[in-house]
Amino acid sequence: MRELAQRPNVTVKIGGIGMRLGGFGFHDRELPPTSVELAAAARSSFEICIEAFGPGRAMFEGNFPVDKSGCSYSVVWNAFKRLAAGFSPSEKAALFAGNAIRVYRLPVKLRMTTEAAR
Repeated sequence: MRELAQRPNVTVKIGGIGMRLGGFGFHDRELPPTSVELAAAARSSFEICIEAFGPGRAMFEGNFPVDKSGCSYSVVWNAFKRLAAGFSPSEKAALFAGNAIRVYRLPVKLRMTTEAAR
């Protein structure tokens, strides 16, 4: 990831944390993980990506319906909120929406809505 992050034109999407492929073992349990458990399990991968790319070139993504096999949509996004807790309001805005709006060249109206939410 660090080598890839050296290329300024590359942005990383962080997601898929509810998938069996993640190897967290939640699929083998009777109950799905809480957002606290999911955030704890994904923290090291998250930190590597954000450290390498910075909050200006990383974005959260919901990998649904695939993640649904392991947990709910709200659990995934609450886990992302927990993982981003230490970031500034502008960094959170970038991670949760701003970078996606910029990278995918979404309408300016969305950009203004995101900035107003800060």
